[in-house]
Amino acid sequence: MKVIAFAGSLRKESWNKKLLHHAAELLRGMGHEVEEYDISELPMMNEDLETGGPPPIAGKFRDLVEEADALLIATPEYNHSVSGPTKNAVDWLSRPPSNVLAGKVAAIMGATVGVDGTVHAQRELRWILARLACLVLPWPWVLVRFAEKQFDGEGKLTDDKLAESVEALMQALVDTAAKLK
Repeated sequence: MKVIAFAGSLRKESWNKKLLHHAAELLRGMGHEVEEYDISELPMMNEDLETGGPPPIAGKFRDLVEEADALLIATPEYNHSVSGPTKNAVDWLSRPPSNVLAGKVAAIMGATVGVDGTVHAQRELRWILARLACLVLPWPWVLVRFAEKQFDGEGKLTDDKLAESVEALMQALVDTAAKLK
C-alpha cells in the first residue's frame, strides 16, 4: 500500500508533523510505503499560476496523491477551522482538469495545545473532502489535546491510549484502501 501523508502546519517543530511521523512509522512497520510530503513549498492557490497546468511543485504533489492508494492528513486547528496550509493543499489537489481526491480514501487526525484537540478543524476538513468525493474514514477520531504534554523530547507520542487510537486509524486506513483497490 502506498500512502501520501502531510501535515497542515508549516512550523518546523509542529505537533502535527510529529503526530504524522508517528503514524507514518506505524504504517512502515506494517509493511506499507509512506511519503511524508512537506507542503510548505506549495504556492498559494492562484488561478494565474495555472497557465498551461499547475506549477511544477503543485503538479508533483497532485501526481503523488493520484498514484497513492491512500491519503493521511494531520491538521492543526486555527480559529476553530482548518489551517490555511491544509486548505491550500486540498485546493491544489482538487483543481481541474481532474480532482485527484475523488475516490481516494483518507484518514484525518490532529494535534493542538488546546482542549478541543482539533475537533472543529477535523469536522470542517471532513466536510470539504466529502464534497470532493474523497472517502474520509469516520472512525476512530484522533484528537490530540494538550499536545505539549503528549510527546517526549524526541517527538514521540507518549500517551498509550492516543497511540492505540493512531494505530487503529492506520489499520482502518489500509484495510479500507485495500477493499477499494
